[in-house]
Amino acid sequence: QVQLVESGGGLVQPGGSLRLSCVASGFTFSTYAMIWDRQAPGKERELVASISSSGTRTTYADSAKGRFTISRDNAKNTVYLQMNSLKPEDTAVYYCRRPIGSYYGQGTQVTVSS
Repeated sequence: QVQLVESGGGLVQPGGSLRLSCVASGFTFSTYAMIWDRQAPGKERELVASISSSGTRTTYADSAKGRFTISRDNAKNTVYLQMNSLKPEDTAVYYCRRPIGSYYGQGTQVTVSS
């Protein structure tokens, strides 16, 4: 079955960096676009970044442009989210998603606080 397992979250100070990872299994990873979403307390889940199956095309939410980078390694069945210049408003649970079939991982908590 489809499984998505995120990792890499944690507590970081404003201005710091984190790299999230999502390891996929149960499907042919290299043939699917992938997405990172996030959900902050009391807010709706929002799309942060997407990447095409080959990794050649990426899109970002306005809030992520210039600070976050989505990438993937199809040989490792892994999609990444490099987050730089983190702000307190980036605090959220971050989810990896395969949009076709709407599969989510369990999420990883990112907290940006001094």
